[in-house]
Amino acid sequence: MRILITGANRGLGQALAAEACSRGHQVLAGVRSPGSSAEGLQRLTNEFPGQVTILPLDVADENSVRYACEQVSGRISSLDAVINSAAILLGRDQKLEQLDFEQVEQSFQTNLFGPMTVLKYFLPLLRSGERQAVINISSEAGSFAGAYGGDYSYALSKAALNMFSAQLRRELAPQGILVHALHPGWIRTDMGGNQAPGDADASARGILDIIERKTEAKNQALFIDHNGNPMSM
Repeated sequence: MRILITGANRGLGQALAAEACSRGHQVLAGVRSPGSSAEGLQRLTNEFPGQVTILPLDVADENSVRYACEQVSGRISSLDAVINSAAILLGRDQKLEQLDFEQVEQSFQTNLFGPMTVLKYFLPLLRSGERQAVINISSEAGSFAGAYGGDYSYALSKAALNMFSAQLRRELAPQGILVHALHPGWIRTDMGGNQAPGDADASARGILDIIERKTEAKNQALFIDHNGNPMSM
């Protein structure tokens, strides 16, 4: 499979890239800037020669996404999966009275508009693929049922991402394209912190099983965890 992974230089994105490579897939590793790819992805390119293409791709910049797609389209004719993993978490623990609306806008720009922009440009390549899948990395923080009165910027942007995923499924499912919003768990990454109980590598394995159709979402749920279990919207 050819898989585009955004935010592939760190955290879950890097774990996904490593797992995909270990399974023999071709990875387009989207990174915000070439310098940010540094050690992890460079190790992957050495360990899996010919399987990793480091792709400068800033999801918050439409021109960057457009240019990345143009570069990719000149080399390949199809994609089989897109994993929108790039995300930011700003204003943690801010109460509503202290909310920084510039951070709210930045959160939506990356966490919602980013995946929308990526799909806007890469969807034609995905339509030409086989057994295609779109995985939008979401969070239980974006669940209406689990609203907890905090992390407003992050939670609201992820709730909106869930809605975008629902809209996207309605459009793409008739063509056989799998679409999920997915909660990877509270995992040990720069965003999740060292106290998180979950492991990024384990989450990545579960997500790749879903993309490869080894795991099917129970009850055809849209919003799922990395094991395919339904999450409350």
